[in-house]
This record gives sequence, structure tokens and C-alpha cells, in this order.
Amino acid sequence: MKKQHLITTITIMYTALTLYFMFLGFNRLEHRSDYMDAGYEFLIIPSNVPLNFPSFRFSWLYNFGNIAAFIPFGILFPLLKQVNFGKFIGWFIIVILGLEILQPLTYLGTFDADDIISNTIGAIIGYVVYKIGFTSKLTFMKLIASCSAAILLLVCVMCVSEILDMRVSSKQPLQHIEETKEKKPLTKDIPHFTIAGDTIEPQFNLYSTEGNTSQTYTYNVEGKEELIFYLNLGIPDTEEFKGKVTIYTDDGVRIQIDEEYLTEPGTLEMPLEIPLFYETKEMTLVITGNIKLWDVDFTELKHWWE
Repeated sequence: MKKQHLITTITIMYTALTLYFMFLGFNRLEHRSDYMDAGYEFLIIPSNVPLNFPSFRFSWLYNFGNIAAFIPFGILFPLLKQVNFGKFIGWFIIVILGLEILQPLTYLGTFDADDIISNTIGAIIGYVVYKIGFTSKLTFMKLIASCSAAILLLVCVMCVSEILDMRVSSKQPLQHIEETKEKKPLTKDIPHFTIAGDTIEPQFNLYSTEGNTSQTYTYNVEGKEELIFYLNLGIPDTEEFKGKVTIYTDDGVRIQIDEEYLTEPGTLEMPLEIPLFYETKEMTLVITGNIKLWDVDFTELKHWWE
């Protein structure tokens, strides 16, 4: 009985400490007005992997804490009342969902699906530790085995997270994306030219047309995530200052730049960044007049193996 009372006391104290950090810790009361201004925030779509490999950043410590802090619940609650894994994890998810919903309703935090996933992973690790070392008389060897299992499972979570995680790729020339029409940029023997007195020597591509004609370049960007295009553009000093570039996506014109923008100092910073953060199947560049685009490249979110 004394042992059961001790476990009950530890469980109550640890639960109270956890609730404190969920609702009052990290200066939540001081920031309550900010949460009220933002309104009820429900982040129901997971945005991050649970835990990457260790790094010297607060975000990693936060993610690690979101898992590690809930490992004890996977040990303590089964010790209080023997329950199979299905019932334990089912009740845990119901309770953690309720607490996460309560955070925005009290303006003391936000509902975050990432937190629910991390907390549940922690509880699962705790339950495995309980099964290995706490279902019968605890010995030193069982304690070592339980700790080793917890560390191994955390490493597994990190490995899976690294596999699932997507990072911003290095810059790649635009011609690395599949063209859906025959027109391609100039990529070999690219001529140099002068813009605003500066000699421009393109390194890997040149998009252009001449006179009053127009040229269209179309690319298949379906399946690519968080695309950002980087454009260098201008009109050579030796040519009539007239030209326009228009970028189209599935839902119409994304951006349009003509000679008027190029005459206003400070209006455009080179390279010009064009983000395509939403799902897009096709992107089209239409160039008219003497405007030129060179060294156009892009980044995207990719898995480490891609």
C-alpha cells in the first residue's frame, strides 16, 4: 500500500507540474493579451517532424521536451492501474486533445497538432519502458534495459524524423525543371551585355526575345513544394528601353514587370524572389521586348535522399 501511495503522490505531483508548464509556464499569463488579439488558434495540420538529430537550438530542446516530458506518464499510469496498450494510449490521446483544446479557449496557448504527436510518442516510449522494467520486481538490470530502450526509441524517432523531414534545397538552374514546350533558354555560348554600365556575364541560362515579339517558356512544377524562383532581369544599354516579363501560374498572373519598374531606383532588388508556396502544376514565363532574364534558378523543399 505504501508503494501505491508513493506512486499516486508522484503521479499527482508530476501531472500538476506538467499542467503548470502547459498553461502557466513560459510567461503565458504575460502573453495572454497577445493570444487574445490573435484569437482562437488551432493548428490542426502537422507542420514539423517530431524530433531531428540533436542540434544547439532552442527549437530542438523544445521538441525534445515535448516528447521526454510525457515519458513518465507511460510508466506512472500503468503502475497505478494495469491497462493494456490500446486503452492506455486511447485515453491518453483523449486527455491530451482536451488539454490542447483548452489552451486556446483560455488564451493560454494554441492547439498544436505537432504537440499532440510528440506528447503521444513520449507516452508510447514510457509504456514500452514500463513493460520492460516495471511489470514485475524492478532490478538493476531491468532498469538498465528500460533506460536503453528509451534511448533507442528516441534515436528511432530521430531517424524517422530525419527521413521524413524536408529541407530547402541548394539553388538549381531553372532548366533543371521539365519544360512542357519546346522553347528552351540559352545555356551555352551565352553572350555578355551591359546593363546600367555594368557588364553582365550570365553563367548558366539566358531568357530573352527581341523587338516587339514575345517568347514563352513553360515549366511543369507539379509535385514540387515551397518553390522560390530567383530572377535577374534588365534591359541592355544598347537596346531600346522597352520590355515586359509576366509570370503565370495555374490561377493566372503571378507577377508582371515592365520597363517602368526598372527605371525606379530601389524598386527591385536582384535577384528578384518569386515564391510559389501553394500547389501549382505549371509555371509560364512570357517575355516581350528587349528585357532579358539571366541566371534564373530556384530552391524547393526536398527530402535528404532526393
